[in-house]
Amino acid sequence: MSQSLSKLYIHIVFHVKNNALLIRKDDKQRLYAYIGTVIKSNQSIPIIINGVGDHVHILCIMSKNIALSKLVENIKRHSSRWIKTFDSYYKNFAWQGGYGAFSVSSSIHDRVKRYIEKQEKHHEKIQFKDEYLLFLKEYGIEYNEKYLWND
Repeated sequence: MSQSLSKLYIHIVFHVKNNALLIRKDDKQRLYAYIGTVIKSNQSIPIIINGVGDHVHILCIMSKNIALSKLVENIKRHSSRWIKTFDSYYKNFAWQGGYGAFSVSSSIHDRVKRYIEKQEKHHEKIQFKDEYLLFLKEYGIEYNEKYLWND
């Protein structure tokens, strides 16, 4: 085979560090747009980016030319540096050290997209920690809760 081809849908989730500094509602769209440019600069395709004040969900098509850990590292590093330029409110902004990433089959891609679109409504009923634990259980990911919430 002379070509390397892939279409990997990935759902990425990460949280602000220590809940100390939340993303203001008025700043979310600019931040998400910037995250989209970082994803594109890493040869990947953003589909939807949304969240609430304390965390972000990203659905993207990941490039075959970058490791998942490198993509997430670039998204978090560049976006945290960029948001600090908004104003003094964000001068100590940081993302948590870890992240969750979940493969998404093309057959449920639209369902995941709708889920991410409705984050504000969704989080009227469920907190981030409970949501994240549900993802880990649904995907059968083993974890040690002792380390799960440490930033």
